[in-house]
Amino acid sequence: MKTTKIKVPEATVSRLSVYSRYLEQALEKGIVTVSSADIAKNVGVTPAQVRKDLAYFGEFGTRGVGYKVEELLKYIKKILGINTTWNVAIIGAGNLGTALCRYKGFQKRGFHIKGVFDKDANKIGQIMCNNIKVKHIENIPQEIKKNDITLAIIAVPASAAQEVVDILVKSGIKGIINFAPQTVNVPKGVFLRQVDLAAQLEVLTFNLNEEVLK
Repeated sequence: MKTTKIKVPEATVSRLSVYSRYLEQALEKGIVTVSSADIAKNVGVTPAQVRKDLAYFGEFGTRGVGYKVEELLKYIKKILGINTTWNVAIIGAGNLGTALCRYKGFQKRGFHIKGVFDKDANKIGQIMCNNIKVKHIENIPQEIKKNDITLAIIAVPASAAQEVVDILVKSGIKGIINFAPQTVNVPKGVFLRQVDLAAQLEVLTFNLNEEVLK
């Protein structure tokens, strides 16, 4: 019998990540069980939304009792794929790339920076996070293979974004976050997340402006 796979909304996946952070904090505080209302109150959604998000993946918790924190956290991490470690490359050793490399939250969530690349001769050889030396982008293919890297973060000027994406794809990268303010194209089977910080600020100014014009 053929079954239809239910497509999980992207917003649900994003909220699962937030739920997992709350559950980690709860576990650190020694909390054993939580309700959907507890989760909702601490992450800013409704209890119904929490239950709906979790229902995409099965039945969790006990009616009238709630969810066992450690158990639910384990399930969510498995769903998100962060019950294992992922090796990451950063392309662009400028201010943004440096800040991302030094962000300790990545490693805590299982993302390990294994390579930093640039084509600026002044940056090649500089020591970044975890004693990683910046290497030229021409070294990307061999370094990705050598360090079993599957994810990449792009923090280069807009004009170089597509070139970098093409190199990464040819090198076997399957997941890319692009911080460059430039739309890029990837083939089927490669997952891309576009993060435009300026655009996000413009959403904020739009909403603030709407308030002023009311």
